[in-house]
This record gives sequence, structure tokens and C-alpha cells, in this order.
Amino acid sequence: MRPSALFAVFVALLGMFLPGRALAAPPKDAEGVPVRVIVLDDTRKPISTAVIRHPQEADRHRVNSVDGSWENSVLYMPDGSELRFTPGMTLELEISAPGYMTQVFQYQVRKRKNVIELTLPRIEMDDTTIEEPVISFGRDLPRETTIEEPPK
Repeated sequence: MRPSALFAVFVALLGMFLPGRALAAPPKDAEGVPVRVIVLDDTRKPISTAVIRHPQEADRHRVNSVDGSWENSVLYMPDGSELRFTPGMTLELEISAPGYMTQVFQYQVRKRKNVIELTLPRIEMDDTTIEEPVISFGRDLPRETTIEEPPK
């Protein structure tokens, strides 16, 4: 075998056994820690119409309509910055749903197992004392019925 062919076989074998380039893993805090919020009513049933919002954020995040949960590890602020959930940070969220009282709560993010169950109380309204105003329009007024008697 010629030396150039031997060298080519050596390089091919060497390429098979050497590991490829290792890709650098992103830093752990670059991804953020997932936080899961489960919104329930007084009977421990999920509220499918609930929304979650950070006080400085413009967007509202809908919960899963089946189990009433929302999960994320980062929020995007209106100025374009990212709020990544990191262990030790205090996260403030506002939870609201139609027919329920809105609640604002603070949570200290841990390294793992960040599951928060939040119960929203139902708004009880006594609507028997509310009087609805009557707004009349031109055609809604009763007609005046004047019957003239024929002269005798």
C-alpha cells in the first residue's frame, strides 16, 4: 500500500473515533425556572376563564380551560426586556376571572416544584335592590288616545 493511501486510511479511522465538537450548554439561569399556577374556585374546581398578569406587563395570559393551570418560566415586559424566573426572586402576579374577586399575590420562586394553587372567592351580589332606569325613546311613549265625540 502506498504511503498516501495509508495516511488517508489513518485520518479516516482517526476521524471516526474522535468525538465531534461539543456544543456549549446555555447557562442554567438563562432558561428560567418554571412556575405553575392553578386557579380554583371555592369548591376546588378549576376556573377556566381565569387570566394571569404581571402588574408591569401589558399581556394577560389565559389559563388552560380544562385544568385551570398556567405555566411559564419567563415573561416579556412592554419595554422588550425579559423577566426570567430565578430561584430566590419574588414574583408578583394578578389573577382575575369574571364573577370572581381579583387577587394579587407574591411568591418566592424556588429551584423546583413551583406549583401554586390559588382559590378565588366568588363575588356575591344582592341584585334585588338595584333599580334599572327606564330610558324612553320617542316611539316608546304611550300614545294619547283622545276620542272626540261626534256633534249631536
